[in-house]
Amino acid sequence: MDRREPYPSDLSDEAWELIRPVIGAWKAKHRSVSGHDGGYAMREIVNVLLYQARTGCQWRYLPHDLPPKSAVYYYFGLWRDDGTAETIHDLLRWQAREIRKRRENPTAVVLDSQTVRASANAPKETTGWDPGKKSPGRKRGIATDVIGLVIAVLVVAASVHDNATGITLLDKAAASAPTVTKAWADAGFKEAVVEHGTRLGIDVEIVQREPGARGFTPQPKRWVAEQTLGTLMLHRRLARNYETRPASSVAWIHWSMTDVMLRRLTRTTTPTWRDPPRPAPDTPDESERR
Repeated sequence: MDRREPYPSDLSDEAWELIRPVIGAWKAKHRSVSGHDGGYAMREIVNVLLYQARTGCQWRYLPHDLPPKSAVYYYFGLWRDDGTAETIHDLLRWQAREIRKRRENPTAVVLDSQTVRASANAPKETTGWDPGKKSPGRKRGIATDVIGLVIAVLVVAASVHDNATGITLLDKAAASAPTVTKAWADAGFKEAVVEHGTRLGIDVEIVQREPGARGFTPQPKRWVAEQTLGTLMLHRRLARNYETRPASSVAWIHWSMTDVMLRRLTRTTTPTWRDPPRPAPDTPDESERR
């Protein structure tokens, strides 16, 4: 089969080398009984996952020059359930912190949550109404380090109170990074979160909104997590919660952050609609027209 034309979301050679050892080790442990390695290269499977995260297209509308849904979703589900997607994400996070001259694990985190509408295929028992944001759907909770990298994430019904979200995030953050001793959160997280943090040895500080402030105003410390949520929303798969299972939503957050970190580590960017179009190869330039 001829090599296809690249998509902007494709892995560069340098980016692939950063995650190839993890995928290679996984593949070595999951040999088929017949010894067949499968019909698609692992790099191409990851390319499709990053394409999906960035474009948000329906599975059945994947371009014909990419591996089909049946193959890609098979690996997506396996890597979601056995923790491979999170392992890749965490490995890249450690490297992204290292290039910023920081230790492997942080000592401080920032908590925040975001409510997004869910699609029609989301079971009712996994969705709800967020009275604070006056919006239905699911709630994403994240804990980031002070440079905006995700330390912990969860997805719950929008009706779940921020206290419960914050408590779970602290538990996850403490498990992922036992070095954490400080956390900042917005006013939606109440005293129960502060008390739970104390039991974990984490000093939780509630950052209050400036009196009289209107509209969106970045808050000290907290803005980092808000910026991360905004960056994640550039991945159209996360513009709405399309997943049947909340675990799949968590996996897409990990893959989206994997995309962000790969580009930071390799110092590349994704072309946007603002980038000037490339001239057609057969179009003469101005000097040839004269």
